[in-house]
Amino acid sequence: MIPVQAPPAIPAPAPAAPIRAQYGWGYAGPDGEGVGTLSLLMEPASGRLVLELHAPGERLVLLQGDRASGYRLQVPRQNLDQRAPSLSQLPLPFLPQVPSVEALLRLLRTGQGAGVTVTKKDATGPLKLRWQGKDPRGKDEQVWLDRNRWEESR
Repeated sequence: MIPVQAPPAIPAPAPAAPIRAQYGWGYAGPDGEGVGTLSLLMEPASGRLVLELHAPGERLVLLQGDRASGYRLQVPRQNLDQRAPSLSQLPLPFLPQVPSVEALLRLLRTGQGAGVTVTKKDATGPLKLRWQGKDPRGKDEQVWLDRNRWEESR
């Protein structure tokens, strides 16, 4: 009789380091055009996310939270203050819908996402991204992101 061997243990992936990123953005859609800054802090291990979208002199969007306590999305111009247990349940303005912080990180690291095109990249990943999609009313909109900063804490 041949003894049955257990398969080798697969080590758990090391927790991903926190990422700080900043992008310049441009927008064109049914509500007009705009430019500004997108700042992100992502901690994939806990699902923590702090996302701020600024136009000159104004914060347009604040999204913050984590996997354990849920997420809060604030869009002052639209009088929107919404909470949800997961990122997938919030309408992300100016970005494609993502189910998790890990998916958002993958989108920014690889350019993989619905309607996303990478127009320029370097060794770190996409430098310039373009997203084409629909706003909540079904109207076409387009967003350009140009990476200014990408920092992984160790």
